Amino acid sequence: MSTAHTHKHPYHLVAPSPWPAVGAASAFMLAVGGILYMHDKIAWVLATGAGLVVLTMAGWWRDVVREAIRDKAHTEPVRHGLRIGMGLFIASEVMFFVAFFWAFFFNALGINPGMKVWPPEGIQSLPTWGIPFLNTLILLSSGGTLIWADHARTRGSRTRLTAGLVATILLGVTFLALQIHEYGEAAFGFGEGIYPSTFYMATGFHGFHVFVGVVFLSVCLGRARAGHFDDPKIHPVGFQAAEWYWHFVDVVWLFLFTWVYWWGN
Repeated sequence: MSTAHTHKHPYHLVAPSPWPAVGAASAFMLAVGGILYMHDKIAWVLATGAGLVVLTMAGWWRDVVREAIRDKAHTEPVRHGLRIGMGLFIASEVMFFVAFFWAFFFNALGINPGMKVWPPEGIQSLPTWGIPFLNTLILLSSGGTLIWADHARTRGSRTRLTAGLVATILLGVTFLALQIHEYGEAAFGFGEGIYPSTFYMATGFHGFHVFVGVVFLSVCLGRARAGHFDDPKIHPVGFQAAEWYWHFVDVVWLFLFTWVYWWGN
């Protein structure tokens, strides 16, 4: 009966999976571990939560790839739904950053009556045309290499697709390394006022999104090497979602550079 039922519609009925429950528990443990580490320097809860989150990501990604490649479950209606889901996710992330920008402009524009000068007195802001500008060039270049990789995919060239993904990943890692160095050079700490708080929250969470994007693209690189993207007639949802996410990260950084690093200084 189940076999006959599944052929009556083009949709995918997802099999029972442990990953939603494991992922929720892992994220909770990660959050609790972060709090414990910041207050009592207890590291094992944080490390365990992080490890379980990575395990969840690997297992869930593996199952979705199997559904697409082995089970042929990703029909066109399913792919359409996955694209809509990714678009809604990115829209939610946009609102996530809107909150940080609101906190920034609320104080920078003097809407907060207690804030008369921006940056506040005693804050030595980071130079605009140093690492921030270099990172802007790096992210813009990474967007170009990813577009080149997608163009190679549409031409059926696995070699150039792989090269483009490797270049994009390396540029993302370089961005993160420079951001870590920048934080080490900053003359203010997270808890030293509203400027450091909004600065580190906005740029730090963007850096986390870059890290997630690097992981996303690394999965795509492994799939590309395995030949999952060899058919140029099919635009795989996994690769398309990674593209959308990475370009979203690029656009957010342009706003951060323009308003926080340049105008905000």
